[in-house]
Amino acid sequence: MNKETVKDITLKGKKVLVRVDFNVPLQDGVITNDNRITAALPTINYILEQGGRAILFSHLGRVKEEADKEGKSLAPVAKALGEKLGKEVVFPGVTRGDALETAIERLGDGDILLVENTRFEDIEGKKESKNDAELGKYWASLGDGIFVNDAFGTAHRAHASNVGISSNVRHAVAGFLLENEIKFIKHAVDAPERPFVAILGGSKVSDKIGVIENLLDKADKVIVGGGMTYTFYKAQGLEIGASLCEDDKLELAKELMEKAGDKLILPVDSKEANAFSGYTVVQDTAGEAVTEGFLGLDIGPKSIAKFEAEIAGAKTVVWNGPMGVFENADFQAGTIGVMDAIAAQTGATSIIGGGDSAAAAINLGRADKFSWISTGGGASMELLEGKALPGLTSLTDK
Repeated sequence: MNKETVKDITLKGKKVLVRVDFNVPLQDGVITNDNRITAALPTINYILEQGGRAILFSHLGRVKEEADKEGKSLAPVAKALGEKLGKEVVFPGVTRGDALETAIERLGDGDILLVENTRFEDIEGKKESKNDAELGKYWASLGDGIFVNDAFGTAHRAHASNVGISSNVRHAVAGFLLENEIKFIKHAVDAPERPFVAILGGSKVSDKIGVIENLLDKADKVIVGGGMTYTFYKAQGLEIGASLCEDDKLELAKELMEKAGDKLILPVDSKEANAFSGYTVVQDTAGEAVTEGFLGLDIGPKSIAKFEAEIAGAKTVVWNGPMGVFENADFQAGTIGVMDAIAAQTGATSIIGGGDSAAAAINLGRADKFSWISTGGGASMELLEGKALPGLTSLTDK
């Protein structure tokens, strides 16, 4: 990565602006999953250890009007972060103004402050998410010309708290998390050790068009599972019952299959049910065809075996999207089978591209089996598509 990183800058005595991703799930003011806070600790600790004065920015949820602010304050995050760091995290509770500026001026070397939810600036005119020039310039003025972007989850968006600040400082650099995200995902796609196998799941072909097309050019095999299977099935004239299907994407599915040839691997059976919820029958199909009135909710045992054989021997594996409705124990065998097949590849670089795949690995107890689990679903998708990420391109070149 030909961008400056936090290790390239002298931080002692400097007010260092840091974009983190603390968009954590909250229930009644309690954080239910603090993985994103933990992921930011290496960069934060490094800045503090170097004598920097860390000023953190993050969004939390979507905020469009005043009522949306309820339950979206970063106050619980400041408390949780302070507990992890073993020190006070100053939290003025505002996004601008005298109280914020005074609190920043009082910071000493090794101190840390968290600005209130950046999306609170979206209530009038979407200033944060539309990269308002005045807001980016104001936030940049709070520091000493150094900005560290460590929020991969928003790197595919041009917001005031990333691109806006970057364009108004001398040094806009990558934090350790962002650096690792780029290193693992981009290197896997652009310079993989082969064989390179990509596995794509999820419900919609439309969500993965760009990824499929890009990976068909770069991977040795592209395995497709999940709900989008049935759009490919119907495009071949196969019976899909009541399964999810994007009828407006049938021609596209045909084109992708023609382009891919034997490089595109589809399931050969499904686990089907007679309803999505409240079902009374769950069974494996004999082959690709789904029983009339039933819907496919996971790949079947023959597909698991087939995918295991295709993954065997891979040196690079990128996985994005579950094989079925993994949240339901009746339909998680396919996702577990694929995860275990990836984990069995000794010495391989294995990467999960965020989102539901990451949730599946964590919730099903396989997180430690992978080389890298991305913290950004949308950003990892765009990186897999080969797109440039504004949060990355706006950083300072070495």
